[in-house]
Amino acid sequence: MQHFDAVVIGAGAAGLFCAGIAGQRGLRVLVLDHSDKVAEKIRISGGGRANFTNRDLDPHAPHKHFLSANPHFCRSALSRYTPTDFIALVQRHGIAFHEKHKGQLFCDHSADDLIQMLLRECDAGGVQRRQPCGVKAVRQNGDGAYELDTDQGTVQSRTVVVATGGLSIPKIGASDFGYRIATQFGLRLVERRPGLVPLTFDGGAWAPYASLSGLSLPVSIETGEKKGRMAFHEDLLFTHRGLSGPAVLQISSYWREGTPIGLNLAPDTDLPAALARAKASSRKLLANELATLVPSRLAEAWVQQDSDWQRPVADTSDKALARLAGRLTRWELTPTGSEGYRKAEVTLGGVDTRDLSSQTLESKQAGLYFIGEVVDVTGWLGGYNFQWAWASAHACAHAL
Repeated sequence: MQHFDAVVIGAGAAGLFCAGIAGQRGLRVLVLDHSDKVAEKIRISGGGRANFTNRDLDPHAPHKHFLSANPHFCRSALSRYTPTDFIALVQRHGIAFHEKHKGQLFCDHSADDLIQMLLRECDAGGVQRRQPCGVKAVRQNGDGAYELDTDQGTVQSRTVVVATGGLSIPKIGASDFGYRIATQFGLRLVERRPGLVPLTFDGGAWAPYASLSGLSLPVSIETGEKKGRMAFHEDLLFTHRGLSGPAVLQISSYWREGTPIGLNLAPDTDLPAALARAKASSRKLLANELATLVPSRLAEAWVQQDSDWQRPVADTSDKALARLAGRLTRWELTPTGSEGYRKAEVTLGGVDTRDLSSQTLESKQAGLYFIGEVVDVTGWLGGYNFQWAWASAHACAHAL
């Protein structure tokens, strides 16, 4: 039986980063993963260019960009390993990158540049990797060490790091293995659900908007509940089944089934004033005037909903114009569900932070650590989840 100082289960962002740091600190580290490719979630993220962190994360108040039953839990790790720290590593490896907007950083060339960087860091630490190599069982022996039965035999280690990710995107190997390990050792779990996911609507009710599929526009979006209301100003994308785009992905993490969301489809325009000016000066159809204020496809779809809107703007009553403006700027609708883990970028919930150390990520089960997405810490869209992967891995590796 081979013996290691640490076995990391999961060769994703958090797992590889943790293994590389621990190896370079002199530990004998083994990484196991049941997939034949490493870090597939990095590979497909950011349109294949990996939105690997966000400059705008405030290390003094990082919790404002994260969801958790205990939103302050992530503060310790995130303040000790910041976006600036990870950017320095990327620059040291000569990887070119750029900022798109709102602090989001992407590789210039390919997400694979980032994966190769993590593998080089592991190689520098003499990390051993086995994959595909599934873990069949984990147990603790009488000496307190852990024994792991794998597809390539049994290995022993004084510590185990669970970096198995969540349930999102099962086609690239997502599983509930990390949660099962947590349960086996008596750790609590917070309810899991898809996060950063497109929302869907009843087919019949959505029929008037299905023709808008592919249309994108900037909107303001908010949860309909007054308590804990969240709002974002991002781009919205209409789909055949519902709504997607950054605005909806962001709000989906705060949305609860059965509750409405509110949309302002013209957040940068004083729509009542603009329509009033048009009425006073134009003989065009209302649809044509509206098309100068919002995308033409949206204008056409909207005026079809009310016969009072299907006439010249000068002949449209003030009450009808007010109703139109109100409908566009205060559109309230209730999703019937989401696209689920199949299209979710992250998993909300996970291993309960009450059973983990915020300093080390070690669980109340001595020698057993949990990092990355498997933990009940979920970031906003825009590189925040990768930064949690780097920061939690860094904290754990230094504790090992």
